[in-house]
Amino acid sequence: GAPPSISNSEGDLLFLLDSSGSVSYYEFSRVKEFMWDLLQPFTFGPKDVQTSIIQISTTPTMEFPFDRYLSRGALQQAIQNTRQLMGDTNTGKALSYAKEKLFSDEAGARPDVPKVLVWVTDGFYTDDISEPMQLLKDMGVTVFIVSTGRGNYLELSAAASQPPEKHLHFVDVDDLPIITKELRDAILDVIQANRLHAVEITSSSFRLMWPKLLTQETDYYILEYAPVDDLARKRTKQVSGAHTSLMLSNLAPETTYEVALIPESNVHYFPPQTTRVTTLAEEISPAQILISESGPHSFHISWGPTPGSVLSYQILYGPLPGNSVELLEVDGKHNSTVVENLAPNTTYLVTVTAVYQSGKEKSLSAKACTQEEGSKVRHLRFEDMGPNTLKASWDSADGKVLGYRVRCRRQTGPLSVISVSPQIHSVLLTDLASGTTNKVCVKPVYKNQPGKGLCRMVHMQPATEARGYKHRERA
Repeated sequence: GAPPSISNSEGDLLFLLDSSGSVSYYEFSRVKEFMWDLLQPFTFGPKDVQTSIIQISTTPTMEFPFDRYLSRGALQQAIQNTRQLMGDTNTGKALSYAKEKLFSDEAGARPDVPKVLVWVTDGFYTDDISEPMQLLKDMGVTVFIVSTGRGNYLELSAAASQPPEKHLHFVDVDDLPIITKELRDAILDVIQANRLHAVEITSSSFRLMWPKLLTQETDYYILEYAPVDDLARKRTKQVSGAHTSLMLSNLAPETTYEVALIPESNVHYFPPQTTRVTTLAEEISPAQILISESGPHSFHISWGPTPGSVLSYQILYGPLPGNSVELLEVDGKHNSTVVENLAPNTTYLVTVTAVYQSGKEKSLSAKACTQEEGSKVRHLRFEDMGPNTLKASWDSADGKVLGYRVRCRRQTGPLSVISVSPQIHSVLLTDLASGTTNKVCVKPVYKNQPGKGLCRMVHMQPATEARGYKHRERA
């Protein structure tokens, strides 16, 4: 997924892009993808980040000025539309041109904001770079170099800002995503250094950081903060001039706060600095799991609560005992699903994990049992075995039957229950009075749950009809 949005940053960010004939079309397209991945989280605007591209060729060319594209969509399209110029690799000329544009109102550059140059090269250049690069660094530009070729380490490490281990990267063009976050964080260190900004953001707190502005012992800072939709709830804190950070806690989750830092000095005037910080969603694990509609091969599972900050749910399930586990993913907007293709008469451990936008995960587990497959007696029959006696027989039930329980509720006389082993599929029922109607039920017995019984009513003929008795099957 896309990285979290980054605000509270202000700077002019210039890409020096090798567009010469020494770069293949494939390498050029991969570098453009890398540039957009690097920029994607930033907020763009006259009070945020502005970016521009200068292409290295026989003659340097500015693709677009800093202040032209101030939305993510427009900037992404502009980068995609950038076409390779080919020609010579006159990097020294391009650096001199970059020095001019980085400080030019005509190019949309702003005074008094941090300046960052990111030079992406295949390591090959045809003219001198040392002098124009040093002039850029002397004017306060922070230089990052990404070499996708071999290059000369000594020359490139001298050209990059110091220390080189933070500002110089050697990486294959296909491995550029590996350094994206590291390079972005290093750029953030530069463009956030002179701004009030927040770090360590949670659902209920964040730490404010700012540059050291005050020097006198009597100087101090006033910090004011309030939810943007309820500025009347403004709170105020005062800290000494020696501080450059402060932790704010007991905040509401998923709330945007307006924060103002007001330096108070008897010697110099410092304008207030402001920023907006949004707390993260409160991360709650599923508090309840409900198993329902259990069958031999499936069951329905639902859970709650379902916070809006959940991206997705992961359902892990596997038989107990056992080591096999299956994964089922459910969209964060849903709170139930059906787990299918299960083994009958089996206990499963089910774990529901909420995956939040912050990347954190919260889980809850429960046990679920599938029903025995075909857990029902079929074809219950009766056979007349003489006066007051019947033979009840049935077809076996499916699954691992532990036995059968036969219950006979007589119209007159006692209730009787007979238990038999799973191999026996018939019993004799005695003491059935002639002329009575009796209820006979046969139910299979399983380990985890009762089976489904089959019941039938059977009528005994009156005794007067018994003289001409013939052995026959009764319906």
